Amino acid sequence: MEILEKAREFEQRKFSFQNTSDRIIASREAKELILSLNDIYKTNKDPKIMDLMKSLTVVKRKIEVRLKGRT
Repeated sequence: MEILEKAREFEQRKFSFQNTSDRIIASREAKELILSLNDIYKTNKDPKIMDLMKSLTVVKRKIEVRLKGRT
């Protein structure tokens, strides 16, 4: 379950992006992790995986708000 470890590490990471390219990379990484976890969730139906996907989605949305700007 290497993906679960990566997802938990990503969730705990401190986000202080200095430039746009760092934000884009983090957003793509979050998307990749969410999709990978979704594949695992489809087979296991473990509620802990769903909670992890939800928290990663919140982090991803915060990153995307910073990318797009508040309008």
